Amino acid sequence: MACPMTRPIDLAAIRAEFPILSREVNGHPLVYFDNAASAQKPNAVIDAIANQSRTAYANVHRGIHTLSNEATEAYEAARGKARAFLNAPAPENILFTKGSTEGINLVASALAGEIHAGDEIVLSVMEHHSNIVPWHFLRERHGAVLRWVGLTEDGALDMTALAEAIGPKTKFVAMTHMSNVLGTVTDMAEIVRLAHAAGAQVLADGSQAAVHVPVDVQALGVDWYVMTGHKLYGPTGIGVVYGTAEALDRARPYQGGGEMIEIVTRDRVTYNTAPHKFEAGTPPILEAIGLGAALDWMRSFDLSEVHAHEMSLYHRAVEGLRGINGLKIHGEAPGKGAVLTFSLEGAHPHDVAQILDRYGVAIRAGHHCAQPLMEHLGVPSTARASFAIYNTLAEVDTFIEALAKARKMLV
Repeated sequence: MACPMTRPIDLAAIRAEFPILSREVNGHPLVYFDNAASAQKPNAVIDAIANQSRTAYANVHRGIHTLSNEATEAYEAARGKARAFLNAPAPENILFTKGSTEGINLVASALAGEIHAGDEIVLSVMEHHSNIVPWHFLRERHGAVLRWVGLTEDGALDMTALAEAIGPKTKFVAMTHMSNVLGTVTDMAEIVRLAHAAGAQVLADGSQAAVHVPVDVQALGVDWYVMTGHKLYGPTGIGVVYGTAEALDRARPYQGGGEMIEIVTRDRVTYNTAPHKFEAGTPPILEAIGLGAALDWMRSFDLSEVHAHEMSLYHRAVEGLRGINGLKIHGEAPGKGAVLTFSLEGAHPHDVAQILDRYGVAIRAGHHCAQPLMEHLGVPSTARASFAIYNTLAEVDTFIEALAKARKMLV
């Protein structure tokens, strides 16, 4: 039962808040199942950005005039909302970035000075490229060694292999909190326990998890947590990095410029404190305010009810797909999230997605920026349907019907 302070899952009312959901695609009502790539935006977010632009836009910090003060207040309020969403200890633990990709690059760059030849960084084979390539930079430039952890048959992280991979040379463990392909939710608290026992730091990539499961960074114990706004019903161009006070204090600045300094002379420079130490130049002001509105909108619901609704969509889809000959579902780990990735024997995923689009159904096809995982699965690419709060069981049925038609055309 929903808390009295939260809204019920009234799908008609929720869908009315998303203007794009009223449109048609190829003569059919839009069925948007590409939420793992990017979620649609409610009026609350659209209006927050537009109203700030119309009435109180200016650059933030250091301004004396009224508009700058109002913009600064709104921008920093968004930081406070991100703090509350992640249960971080203080706003100073929250950094704004362009998204998860820049966030992970920020952390990898900030720690580069601590990485020496032979130091090990532990990753899983289901990481997004954004949580792989920055660590390859440290391999190429500093001699780091990447250690890879595999999966169990059902797509769960192999915790026995993880424990074996973490050792005295491990400096960092970077793991997804929820796979963008398999939907696997990792046991981040246990990952942290194993890593910290070896003296290693942990980064959790929460790009997918933050929209599907409640996140408490203090309970998880992570050193760093990264999430991106556009998957959280917010705008593009904005992301969040959480860092513990100790992690932020020891990390070096990522970029140089305005705001991140205290004093600049011809001979030396001294740096600001976190979070400003890591936010060089004019920040994504409107995007942060939009993200704040998105987080307010998300927190107006009971997240456990949202999760239950999304999983009801997932299970309805799985039930329907099992009736399609030659279809294989990838990733069925216990406790997984509402992401359904599949292959259709004899059909290329791009062809499947293209035919579904004829019926107004939007899914994703390709390697999903997870090529090591595709290699692990033994496929070059897959198709993926991913579900959000505004999706309906009727839409799932439309998806199943369209997929059955695609099979008849392609196989």
